Amino acid sequence: MFTLTPLEIEALSLSLLVSGWAVAGSLPLGLACAWLLARGRFPGKTLLDGVIHLPLVLPPVVVGYGLLVLLGRRGPVGAWLYDWFGITIAFTWKGAAVASAVVAFPLMVRAIRLSLEGVDRGLEQAARTLGCGPVRTFLTVTLPLMAPGLLAGVILAFARSLSEFGATITFVSNIPGETRTLPIALYALTQVPGGDDPAFRLCVISVVVAFAALLASEVLARRMQARLKG
Repeated sequence: MFTLTPLEIEALSLSLLVSGWAVAGSLPLGLACAWLLARGRFPGKTLLDGVIHLPLVLPPVVVGYGLLVLLGRRGPVGAWLYDWFGITIAFTWKGAAVASAVVAFPLMVRAIRLSLEGVDRGLEQAARTLGCGPVRTFLTVTLPLMAPGLLAGVILAFARSLSEFGATITFVSNIPGETRTLPIALYALTQVPGGDDPAFRLCVISVVVAFAALLASEVLARRMQARLKG
């Protein structure tokens, strides 16, 4: 009962791989976008905010189709990547990571931005008056203060990536061992006779993994806050 089947191991490991790369690849850009939205003053800021949060309101299938048009073998970006570097994104696990990153990106940016807006600017100014440069001030003052929000953004993006289905199946299809993540494997099992029990097991696994990620986020965030207060 508690032993994972080869299908479950394959889907779980692929989901963790895709989600991990989705978060790791989008974190630097997410941090930069959150900084621009929280601290920047420039024309078009509202437009940038809307573009970043657009995947939250668009149907995931639309996001997946847009990625397919853009990054497919004949797309403007996909053709360039293939011709110059031999890189194929569509219908690979890398494409699944890209789709998950795009869909989860607004959640990451929003959490980091809210945390950054809550940082006391006076502490940063005090550090600057004591001789700290911008980079050192960010690393020693700003980053520790916004760490709980940064962690929350990472975990939210990771959990959202684990559950991504619409954009992924549209962009990279359902390829066993390559793009069949937990949600796609669950959907595939519901379409075949006798797939109810395996589908239920995958559903339980998905709930356990997502809950564990959220629980870990809460525990780590509390520890960070306790350190900052202590």
